[in-house]
Amino acid sequence: MSYYFSIIGTKDNPIYELEIGTYKQSGDGTPKFSNDIKELRQFIVNSSLDIVEDLQWKTTDHYLKSIDNFYGYNISCFLTSGNVKFMMLHDTKSEESLRLFFTDVYDLYTKALLSPFYKFNDPIRSASFDARIRMLAKKYL
Repeated sequence: MSYYFSIIGTKDNPIYELEIGTYKQSGDGTPKFSNDIKELRQFIVNSSLDIVEDLQWKTTDHYLKSIDNFYGYNISCFLTSGNVKFMMLHDTKSEESLRLFFTDVYDLYTKALLSPFYKFNDPIRSASFDARIRMLAKKYL
């Protein structure tokens, strides 16, 4: 199974991106997206932003579950209180593990916002943040 995780800012700008494979079921963490999907993954995720903007006014939940699909891949979303979107392109059906992953990433993202060295909507380039996201991916995905 393969995952493409992206944090999208309020101006529809990418803040953080990560492509990772599964660690469950004896996986090695290497993503196994086909070459066609690798080239389109950002486009696929960004094309789902209109759906997120429609759904965000119809629900009070942060986790919007699977909102769209593209050739067997699902797009799931978690919407923060500040209108920043956590988007995941994946080929799994396990919504509970994604919800737990998004919830823990939200905690990390909130801590990153509290840093005096981070400006809202700027790309996150912290090696510590990246390592912690990868650790959460290993734990949940």
